[in-house]
Amino acid sequence: MTNTKVSNNNPDKESIINKSITKAKDNEIIKNKTIQNKKVNSVSKEPNKSVDDISNELFSELISKKISLVQEIKDLETKKNELEKDIESNFKGQSDNIAKRVKGFQEYLTGSLQNLSQNVEKLELVSQPIVVKPSPLDEKKEASNKNELLTVPALSETFKPDEQLIRSCFSNFIEQPDFYSEPWKLRRSLDSSDIEVMDDWFFNMGGRGSLESRGSRQKNALLSAGFIAILGELYGDQFQTLILASQPERLGEWRRVLQDSLGLTRDDFGPNSGIVLFERPEGVIERADRLEANEELPFIIVDAAETSVEIPILQFPLWLAFAGSNDEIYDDLELN
Repeated sequence: MTNTKVSNNNPDKESIINKSITKAKDNEIIKNKTIQNKKVNSVSKEPNKSVDDISNELFSELISKKISLVQEIKDLETKKNELEKDIESNFKGQSDNIAKRVKGFQEYLTGSLQNLSQNVEKLELVSQPIVVKPSPLDEKKEASNKNELLTVPALSETFKPDEQLIRSCFSNFIEQPDFYSEPWKLRRSLDSSDIEVMDDWFFNMGGRGSLESRGSRQKNALLSAGFIAILGELYGDQFQTLILASQPERLGEWRRVLQDSLGLTRDDFGPNSGIVLFERPEGVIERADRLEANEELPFIIVDAAETSVEIPILQFPLWLAFAGSNDEIYDDLELN
């Protein structure tokens, strides 16, 4: 039986079947649209939720950073206040502390150098012979040997043989200055207090010791010019003056005063000249050793602003260390 025949024989049944098929298709279409709409709605809602979440997270993060930064600022302000208090407490009265330290060191340096000079004068420079009780047969021989023992003069007697020449120079220094005298002669005058200091250095200290500063570097250099002039009379070209001052400005003052007081030129200052300027004690010691090796005599002068004197300097036969007053050293430190 064919479909044509069925439709012809039973049209109502065919109509019912077609309606059922159509309804089923419509239901399927509606169902699909409903599912599709739900998917679209769910998709459209998800982005809205994620944007809100992201916004909330960013806002929370910004608030957290703000709180952290505020706390860091508070910590920095606290540290700043602590540093300001420390600076104020540490630097308050610093100048007084410097002055006290300088004063204490000055007293120590002056006392130590004076004690050292006195102890050196008391040293026995000749070793004592071993005394063995002689037999009666050797008594006469021992008596003759005692008369032959040599004695070494104390340091205070070093310049005794030249005392007349030195005191003659003292007299010339007090008189009116000779501004046109030949180089290496003192062209300025000194007062009686300067002469007393020089007399003590030559005849009591034996040319080795510290002297109180005359009040300024210019006056110390003028007094040193007097010493250099006298030593030039005694030793001629066989000695060299070595000046120690740890800063170029101080050495410049020494050079200007000595150049004016002794009628010198710049050529008189240098390794191969009469006066050599040093900023470090090691250079002074090395130069002095070299001079002695060449059988020449070093004369070492230490500026009043030097805070210490190296021990090897004290071994040389002629040295002079100026001990500055508390105010003088403090002013020098302030200027430099």
